[in-house]
Amino acid sequence: MNRTKKKIFETSIDLFAKKGYDATSIEEITSVVGIAKGTLYYHFSSKEEILDFLIVEGLKLLQHSLEIKIKKAQTLEEKIYEIMCVELKVVNRYESLINLVVKELCGNEKRNVKCRECVAECIEVIENVLKNAVQNGEIKNIDTRTIAYSIFSIICSSTLIKYEKNEEIDIKAMAKIYSDSIINGIK
Repeated sequence: MNRTKKKIFETSIDLFAKKGYDATSIEEITSVVGIAKGTLYYHFSSKEEILDFLIVEGLKLLQHSLEIKIKKAQTLEEKIYEIMCVELKVVNRYESLINLVVKELCGNEKRNVKCRECVAECIEVIENVLKNAVQNGEIKNIDTRTIAYSIFSIICSSTLIKYEKNEEIDIKAMAKIYSDSIINGIK
């Protein structure tokens, strides 16, 4: 991604997360980025395309990170811990993206449906870990989809904890707390 497209990406995430998609205009994005409309339209054909790009690419990054960490982990406990670490790192580094995703999950607009589809792909990665653990007899027979959604939703609660404490979160300590709780619940 070139520098201009990256700046559009970062600015749009912040504006959409703070003001909402509908309240943010192309003019506002170009003004903050410091580019002409034509330059923005060179990279993106519409505001909708910017949002799609943000959500798709942001959640692909999360999904890819989950897959890499899960692949390296040996035990179920390690996999759950790594999932928590990845989620917490995303919250810490890309808080505006998470806020944007949460805002766009609800509704029936095309963008809301697309957001839910992208989130579902991330959740599927987590669900596959749980399904394999059930098949291998590592955990009891559980509703893997519901538990996977619960694990993914920890992103939201972590954001709230970060706001409440008004400080950076200790990723490793919090990941340990979350993963231990999850493992104790599903074993």
